[in-house]
Parts: sequence; structure tokens; C-alpha cells
Amino acid sequence: MAKITYNSWLQEHKRPFGAVLVGTTIEFDLMIQTNHQVTVNIVLQFENGFKSYEKMTAISDGIFRMTLSNLTEIGYYNYYFQITEFDDTHEYRYFYGATEIGGGPGTTYVNEISVIPYTQTIFLKREEAPDWYRQAIFYQIFPDSFARKGHLENPKDNIFFYGKETDPPYYIREGNGDITHWTYYGGNIAGIIDKIPYLKLLGVTSLYFNPIFEARSSHRYDTSDYMKIDPVLGTEADFKQLVDTLHQHDMRLILDGVFSHVGRNSKYFDFDGKSGGQGAYQTTQSPYFDWFTFNQYPDDYKSWWGIKDLPTIDKTKESFQQYIYGESDSVLSKWNGLGIDGWRLDVADELPDDFIKGIRDTLENYPEQVLIGEVWEDASRKIAYEQHRKYIYGDALHAAMNYPFRDIIIGLVTSEMSPETAARKLMQLSENYPADVFLNNFNNIGTHDTERILTRLGENLTKLDLAVGLLMILPGVPTIYYGDEAGLIGHKDPENRAFFPWKNVNESTSKIYQKWIKIRQSAPVLITGNLSLFYSDRIFGLIR
Repeated sequence: MAKITYNSWLQEHKRPFGAVLVGTTIEFDLMIQTNHQVTVNIVLQFENGFKSYEKMTAISDGIFRMTLSNLTEIGYYNYYFQITEFDDTHEYRYFYGATEIGGGPGTTYVNEISVIPYTQTIFLKREEAPDWYRQAIFYQIFPDSFARKGHLENPKDNIFFYGKETDPPYYIREGNGDITHWTYYGGNIAGIIDKIPYLKLLGVTSLYFNPIFEARSSHRYDTSDYMKIDPVLGTEADFKQLVDTLHQHDMRLILDGVFSHVGRNSKYFDFDGKSGGQGAYQTTQSPYFDWFTFNQYPDDYKSWWGIKDLPTIDKTKESFQQYIYGESDSVLSKWNGLGIDGWRLDVADELPDDFIKGIRDTLENYPEQVLIGEVWEDASRKIAYEQHRKYIYGDALHAAMNYPFRDIIIGLVTSEMSPETAARKLMQLSENYPADVFLNNFNNIGTHDTERILTRLGENLTKLDLAVGLLMILPGVPTIYYGDEAGLIGHKDPENRAFFPWKNVNESTSKIYQKWIKIRQSAPVLITGNLSLFYSDRIFGLIR
């Protein structure tokens, strides 16, 4: 068997590197050392499963080349190499493909069915996000738990306020696990405005809010009315004051758009009949009736992951699309009109590509806005409901929440992942994503859906220092989850949503964040520079 050399990350084997704009010519060079006669095919596999075997040309001794300029399908192609070797009496056929880690140097396979293919991304157009976004250091605020100022309002039924801000978060449940009363700290917009000087001093330039729409719960992912701000948070005038104050401080704000589902006690569904009686559960004549899917009316309905408190919306319905982004008085028009700077789409997997594109098309009227999607996997390869999702190919999202990045960083600093594996996984993301999207990605080491980073690292400050450093110096837009810099700990929901410890900030963790934020802000190359990685058994290094 011949010695084969190919590395999808090196210019001597593939040009250009990584994802390419549609119509770009790509060259592949496979190097073979053998004393026998050989022929080589590159095997292209399209998204529909069709395979094409294309003969490569021997351009010199041991170098076989394929030049492709006809890859016009937006998405990604699989490819690998078929080698046929001849001696005087026999013909040997084998294959060369990627490894389980992904691209880069590959390995030889005897059976074609076992081959792990390389992948090649083809995108429609560049995603040049606004400059403010590329340069941003984001801070994610869970509005109920960050800061409170003024009188504590209680405008809702069946909610419970903690006695002290230091009380640990918990849910009040029935024996069957259903939550009977939602617990609140009472964080509000006035409190956030009051803490803008703190955020500026920390070095934060932009905020991402978890949902602020009227809802029953404190997490507010069960929207009651998209057009109203939750009364516990304050008024629309308070919100406008917040946006204006942020802009006066050269800060930006993006909101969480929860468009996959609503709360069952929302005005749109109205399970309990307390929202005007015009919800889909109350009457088939509801203007919102066709937004929902009833298997048997009214009690058997489609809900998000089977959670009956969250009826799923059919996003293909034109009336819903118009309500969210199509009309002059749509949800997007209302909040964009108040001056926000972008949106993060909750559970992007649940939103059809056409729906996301509709939102993006609307935002083209706001060129300084950004659109981010919640995607937990490599967004360039995401399969949801048996469809390859076209999130980051040029007419949908500017960026995705980079949870694979979090996994790599934590794996590296905890030694759960070797330096080689971490480097190769990062390079795989760099190869798969269009270069602009790789720089746009919304990087995090913790969010409202994960363990607190300090908890995940066993409260080891040395490991935290490394993790925060990597968050700030690797490509992408860094995001800090509120309170991480103050030393908050906690496992997953609800423990990771405790109130900010304003009277007990951990100075050691705070200094770690301040140090790395200053480093990022002092070095523009960390925003737009290229990435080179190196590693050994015990060393992980990078050059920007």
C-alpha cells in the first residue's frame, strides 16, 4: 500500500483553505509515494447522496491534482480519495479520508463504506457583520437576576418573590413535577440602568438580554404577549430609557426572540381563559387558531418537546410570519423602532429556513443590526428534522452561539481533551465556517442553559484564568454570562440563575475578567486576525 499524504488545512494540499464563495475554483493535491502504477479519483458526495468519481491528473511524480470550479450547490460536499494501485498481477483499491476528529491529516481505509469523508463548505455571500458587533465584548443578562432598583412590583398571579437576593434559586413544584408558582428575584430595567457604570468599568460594550416580553415565568421563554414588556421588569418607557442610555454610553443591546412557541396562558393560546377569551384554546374562531396544531381539540396539541406549558407555533403560517416580521406593526418593527441593535433567535432548529430568512430580510432595513441563532452544534453541518440547515451560508444568520467552542475550551483546561484534539477541533470549525462567520461567532464559556463556568472548573481559579483568556483571544465575539466575573457558582437551571452578588463580589475572579478584557481591547488583531495553532502532548499554543 502506497504512502499517502493529504492535509486539508495546508495550502500545499488544498487551495484555498476552508469554506469558499460559490463559483470559487478549488484545487486538491494528493501526494502518493509508491513504486507501482496508480490512478486516483476524488469522490464527491452531494447532499442528496449522489456520488461522482472524478479522475485526478498526475501533474508530476507522485502528485495528483483535481481542479473544481463547478460546485454551485450552496451547503457542503463530502469528498475523499479512491486510489487504485497496480502491480504485475494484481489490482489493489483503497481509500483516503478524514479521521473521527475531522479535517486536517487523514488516514487510509480498506473499505469504502468505512470512509469518514472530508467536507467542503460552499456559501452564497459574505456575512460582514457591523463593526460594532465584531469589536464587541458582550454581557448576557438574565433580567430577573441581575439588578433591582425601586419598589418591587407584583402584578401577576401565582408568583413568589424570594425573601432575600442571596436566596438560592429553586422552583415550587407539585408532586408530578409541574411548577405551581414561579419564583422571582424581581430584577428590573431600572436596576440595569443603574449598573451601566459597572458594566462600562468592566469593559463590556454590548448587552444580550434573555427574554423581556410579558410572560408567566421568571425566565420568560413562555411568552404571553410579544408586544408588551413584562410588568415586573418595568414599562416600555423604562425600556426606551435603557436603550437611549446605553447608546449614550456607546453600548448596544440585542434581544432574545422566542418565536418557536408561546406560553399556554398567552393571549394567543389562553389556556386558562384569563387573557380575553380569544386564544386558540378557547375558540376555533380565534385569529390565532391556525398558528397551533391540535391533534384533538382542544386538549391534545403540539407542544415544544412535549412540555404542555409551551404550545408550539406553526412557523409556516403566513399570518404568524406577518405578525412577527412582515407587517409595519409587526413584533420586529415595534422593538426595532425602540432602537435595539439586533436579535438572538431562540431554538433556531425549530425555525424553518424561510422563517429565519424572512427575519433577516426585514433586518436588511436596519444595516447596523445583527442576527444570531441559538445552535448547539457546528452550525455549518447542523441537521434538524432530517434537513441540513442553511444557517450561515449568506442569507440567514450573521453568527451562531458557539457552544462547540465552549466544549473545546473546557475540555482543554480540564485536561478532558488533549491539546491535539482541542487544536484539531478548533481548526475543523475554522475550516467549516465561512471566514466571516468564524469571526462573527457568539463565543461563550457559559450561559443560562449550562453550568456556571466556575462550577464546571471545580472552582479552580487557574483553570478559570486559562478559560477566560482563551475566550478573549480566540476568534469570535466573546460573551460573559452575568455574574461569572463576580464568582457566581451553580449547576444547571435554576442554580445557574442566582441573583448577582452585589455585596459579595469575588475580587479574584473579577480581576481575571478585567485583565483579559483589557488585553483583548488593547490588541485589534484579536478581533480580525488570522489563527494559527500548535501543540504537543502537553502544550497548546496559538498565534493571532
